[in-house]
Amino acid sequence: MFVLIVLSVLPLLLIVAAIKDATTMTIPNWISLTMSAVFLATAPFVLEPAMIGTHALVAAGALAAGFAMFSLNWVGGGDAKLLAATALWMGLPALPDFLIWTGLFGGGLSLGLIGARQVASYLPFAPAQGALGRLLEPKGDIPYGLAIAAGGLAAFPQSAVFLAFVGL
Repeated sequence: MFVLIVLSVLPLLLIVAAIKDATTMTIPNWISLTMSAVFLATAPFVLEPAMIGTHALVAAGALAAGFAMFSLNWVGGGDAKLLAATALWMGLPALPDFLIWTGLFGGGLSLGLIGARQVASYLPFAPAQGALGRLLEPKGDIPYGLAIAAGGLAAFPQSAVFLAFVGL
């Protein structure tokens, strides 16, 4: 039962982050902090100390890259923190898959929203209020937390934590 709980934390929090980003364009800090805390609490039971250090270095690099993108106004601060917290779980083994999946999902999300915004601009009425209206704003932001979450979900089965818990 413990294994199932631990292995469900990352996917559940990634889903919550995606929903929050899609509906509010923000990712609360508690999501990234909880992801990091659960990793740090469980990793010593399944990973070698050197491997935990490698995961931490990967997360630090992802945080630095995320904040560089934030300073260029490419992503939001919540996106940068979510990227780092997810990278902490991925470590080096799953990092390439995570980044590739995140890029692919991000490209698809961006193209999809650009297309939807183009179609919405031709409608003789406002398509929606609230979250959908924000998503369809012609010059609106892209909730990149969705892509990070999808990339994390796609790459999680290749992560050292997942593989250690399932015994592979």
